Amino acid sequence: MSAPRDLTTIRNIGIMAHIDAGKTTTTERILYYTGRSYKMGEVHDGNAVMDWMEQEQERGITITSAATTCIWKNHQINIIDTPGHVDFTIEVERCLRVLDGVIAVFCAVGGVEPQSETVWRQANKYAIPRLAFINKMDRVGANYQRCLRMMSDRLGANPLPLQLPVGSEAGFIGVIDLIEEKMLGFTEQSLGQEVVESAIPEPYIEAFAAARMALLEKLADFDESVMEKYLEDRPIPVDEMYRAVRKATLSLGVVPVLYGSAFKNKGIQPLLDSVVRYLPSPADISFVEGLDRQGEPLQHKTGPNEKFCGLVFKLMSDAFVENLAFVRVYSGEFSVGDKVFNPVKKKQEKISKLLKLHANKREEISEISAGDIGAVVGLKFTTTGDTLCEKGDFVILESMDFPEPVIGVAIEPKSKADEKKLNDTLDKIALEDPSFTVSTNEDTGQKIISGMGELHLEIIIDRLLNDFKVSANVGKPQVAYKETITQGVTEEGRFEQMTGARQYGHVVLKVEPLPRGGGFAFSSEVNDKTIPSTFLAAIERGVKDTLDAGPLIGHPLTDVSVTLIGGSYDDEDSTDMAFGVAAAMALRKAGAAAKPVLLEPVMDLEVVTPEAYVGDVISDLNTKRGRVAGIETEKEIQIIKAHVPLAEMFGYSTSLRSATQGRANFSMQFWKYDVVPDTRAKEIIRKIRGI
Repeated sequence: MSAPRDLTTIRNIGIMAHIDAGKTTTTERILYYTGRSYKMGEVHDGNAVMDWMEQEQERGITITSAATTCIWKNHQINIIDTPGHVDFTIEVERCLRVLDGVIAVFCAVGGVEPQSETVWRQANKYAIPRLAFINKMDRVGANYQRCLRMMSDRLGANPLPLQLPVGSEAGFIGVIDLIEEKMLGFTEQSLGQEVVESAIPEPYIEAFAAARMALLEKLADFDESVMEKYLEDRPIPVDEMYRAVRKATLSLGVVPVLYGSAFKNKGIQPLLDSVVRYLPSPADISFVEGLDRQGEPLQHKTGPNEKFCGLVFKLMSDAFVENLAFVRVYSGEFSVGDKVFNPVKKKQEKISKLLKLHANKREEISEISAGDIGAVVGLKFTTTGDTLCEKGDFVILESMDFPEPVIGVAIEPKSKADEKKLNDTLDKIALEDPSFTVSTNEDTGQKIISGMGELHLEIIIDRLLNDFKVSANVGKPQVAYKETITQGVTEEGRFEQMTGARQYGHVVLKVEPLPRGGGFAFSSEVNDKTIPSTFLAAIERGVKDTLDAGPLIGHPLTDVSVTLIGGSYDDEDSTDMAFGVAAAMALRKAGAAAKPVLLEPVMDLEVVTPEAYVGDVISDLNTKRGRVAGIETEKEIQIIKAHVPLAEMFGYSTSLRSATQGRANFSMQFWKYDVVPDTRAKEIIRKIRGI
């Protein structure tokens, strides 16, 4: 499918919503009615075109954003169907970064649900014009008016209904077009493909008149011509109303609202018409912001006649193909065989193959032009968020912020033979998913994989074991405890070896606690007559080596000051090794005598929650030994800041969601090490010692 040269006939749109609002079903109907698919896929049957991953089909949810292209009324529509689960919010973020418009799908029963709020905020961040599609109008409990109120109250949106639903729940049969003043029905026999226009039913004439009046009143605020005709009670041409709605939508002043039931094949064609009429084309975006060679802000002009510039917004790999890099082209074009420049990595890349994607099906093309989205195979240096531009040019487009992972699990290969395969596969997954990280815990030696939530890691582990066929054991990460002392003591260590090669070393150490976070300090107060300075390095090394295993459970000893205050040596028998052993003996005795305590990592936690759930969140934190540090208010949202031990945070995303009906989210980072309460410390020591 070759890209139209006229940028005004291209639409790059995303479909976003809370999980189970009907995004993927809506997309499936769009593909069917535009002729892109010959059969409707169903999420519940596991055969949806856009949910092509095995993990998606098993769970009935969207995990990875899928891209496709279709044609509607001579317009090319590039569509990205995004996930609705909060664990995959990064997928939404990176797609919204490159899209021009969005269809926000809401469930007529559930209304504005928690993840709807999250994705709406993400769309606000990138100032993306939106259409709202209130889906599932056929369901028991459907209430579109409540949905409109929630859009205003929860999202701060200005909904602009362009239709009036006819019938409700099982009796939902179609919509009345408020602009063209006619009824639209969708025949069951043609699977909704045939749209039947008719006069407005008699019982709805009064409701229609009120709804149309409300529409004109809102439009008058955004268009002087409409206002003039409205005040003078003159007829307003349909085309003029279309222009006014488009103008208000592009300025983010309103969100046009349409109704339907994707599963029952109703309301999709008017939605496609609205995408073409009201959402922006690449021609409406005259420039993109970025940085030049000196790091100064610049505005890069878009359009087919400018130099090539594009943004890589996603990498994808599986066990069978090289990396696919999804690219949004903002200006110029690039073709197979071209050499392009990555100014972020300062590397040149060769374009060996270009693809147009339809979910997991790929169609080779020769070029990708301004305003279009496609994929490049086999880029060597480029990662998510990088810019590609012409050789000799230097433009770094604004990149994306990726959230820090909040949960981790330990993973290890089942055998030595699996080790390289595991490492290579984890690197590959981390490259395509910036919200997934791999690290090694220096204290425990475990490899830790971290992500946005339990489901996120569950999916990654599923892919590792089943798609990439890596044999690995997965467990819970160990908390990296540390130990310290609470009082100062003085101890001596003497090492004498009388048989074989004679050795002698004798030290007296004063060991004292340092403030939390103080680490380790070593000093000497002895002169060369007591112990020659040539042995000081060996004594310090002996002390440091002993710090690796504390007296309680063998975890590192920290926040300790060690001072050499005495000792003796022998001219003939003293050696570095002897003094190192003597220092280790003295420190071990001191550690045991100085009332050691256990330290645990404490996290700096921030919970963002609606006001109604503040009490539940704080109550839950109290059960996790959390200490609330403060609460801030931002509109209807409360931000709770707390300090909670890491050991209590495993599974927190699940407990927070259940405490707040899924409407809260959190982020955390390491704060400091703090003393474990005595009762809890005894439990940990008993467990680790196996008593």
